[in-house]
Amino acid sequence: MKWNRASLLYSTMILTGVSLVAQAVGFVYRIFLSRLIGAEVMGLYQLILPVYSVMAAITASGLTVAVSTLSSEYHALRQRGAVRQLLRTALRLFALLWALVAAVVFPGSDAISVYILGDARTQLGLVLLLPCLLLTGVENLNKHHFYGIGEVRLPAAVELGEQFIRAGAVLGLLTLLLPQYPERIVGIIVLGMLCSEVFSASTLTLLRRRREPGCTAPPGSAEPPGRLRWRLCRTAAPIGATALLNTLMSSVNAVLIPQRMVAAGMEVSEAISSFGVLFGMTLPLLMLPSAFINALCLAIVPKLTECCAMGDRKSCRDKVGKALAATSVLTLPALALLVPLGPTIGAALFQDPRAGEHILPLSIGVALSCYQSVLASALNGVQRQNWAAAVSLLCGGVQLAFTWVGTGIPGVGLYGYILGFVVSSALSVLVELALVARCTGLRPALFQALTAPALAALLTGLCVNLLFHSVVSMGLEVPVSVLLSLVFGGFLYLLTLRVQGVEPLKLFRLR
Repeated sequence: MKWNRASLLYSTMILTGVSLVAQAVGFVYRIFLSRLIGAEVMGLYQLILPVYSVMAAITASGLTVAVSTLSSEYHALRQRGAVRQLLRTALRLFALLWALVAAVVFPGSDAISVYILGDARTQLGLVLLLPCLLLTGVENLNKHHFYGIGEVRLPAAVELGEQFIRAGAVLGLLTLLLPQYPERIVGIIVLGMLCSEVFSASTLTLLRRRREPGCTAPPGSAEPPGRLRWRLCRTAAPIGATALLNTLMSSVNAVLIPQRMVAAGMEVSEAISSFGVLFGMTLPLLMLPSAFINALCLAIVPKLTECCAMGDRKSCRDKVGKALAATSVLTLPALALLVPLGPTIGAALFQDPRAGEHILPLSIGVALSCYQSVLASALNGVQRQNWAAAVSLLCGGVQLAFTWVGTGIPGVGLYGYILGFVVSSALSVLVELALVARCTGLRPALFQALTAPALAALLTGLCVNLLFHSVVSMGLEVPVSVLLSLVFGGFLYLLTLRVQGVEPLKLFRLR
């Protein structure tokens, strides 16, 4: 069968394959990184990432989505000149925003590290994040330009190369330069990240410029500069503002967690270490199944925008319905397998017995967040960015309230954040599902899209839990027991779906 390279299925499968390999590389990278630097330095590294996310939200988040959606629209209408204009305008606007952010962060890095992050050892990492941010923005704008015009193979290949270079550069530098003070270790990690961004930004820019001479633009295919800037800003502004506010909330969450635990009586080093385990070990383990979801979200936005531009409401509805069903079929069984096996896998890989703590409630939040990501992408794809923004802000506020109150209660600690994660994700799914249904007329087949996969995943998780502990108690080696349980669980899940009349392959016929 010949693949249709313009189809959502083709784009999703390519991006899924890349995401799976990237997730695997990133996961192995985190394992070796945690072994080299320890939980406390991992916590320091995790502390600077929220600042990076805030800077990225200010400079690039809205622009990348706008480039993807508008490029898709102009490409569908055969306005090739407008596609090129759009990217150049977005790059100039990004450079201006980056310069403004750098003018604040560079001289204020000492104050940010001490008074906001609460640890002066993060200053060097903050300063080195600025050139990393510049290159990441150039990379992402070029990447989303390719996504918008339906070309996923080139950015996918560059993404893979970037992951390998990042892992090699960071681990290589640490191996050569350790031991060092914690502040310098964080700086070395960011320096390794910078090496990978140099590769990806320069490669994507060269590939895009190579393609342009062969893409001749017919007369009238360009947009008036003023109208193009207005459309770019109108699309990017709500998404960027939402990303900024959400990132600020999540960053405050991340900064508050160790500080509130210290206020509740925990030692500073213990709080930072627990924070590093949760965000540097347990959550990355649970996020492995999200490879397909990330790929689907990247692919579905330009496809829905294209359908809207052509006035094809039925295709929008079908794509969203099948995307939700595919999310259930792939995400729920993966999490059901990780709940019984995750603590053992995490402790073995990260060499920390706390890896895998709180995995059951976290898995519920991760599953809900996967649905939330698909629904938010659907709203962005059908040009309802303001609705997605409002829901995101509401749920971010709910999460922040739970973190502030819960983690500051002695004996509750991280459970306050985890409960907020589950509640805010559930609220987001309910509201966004109603909004998507209003826009597209979506009426998902609940049995195939949710009930059958959930029941099959529940049965699989319970049986795998029983099998794993039984074979371990019989004296079978742990790695062999894990592998046997995974194989058995996968077979049982597919069989249970089949018995319920659900054929997974039909769900992936996303034209």
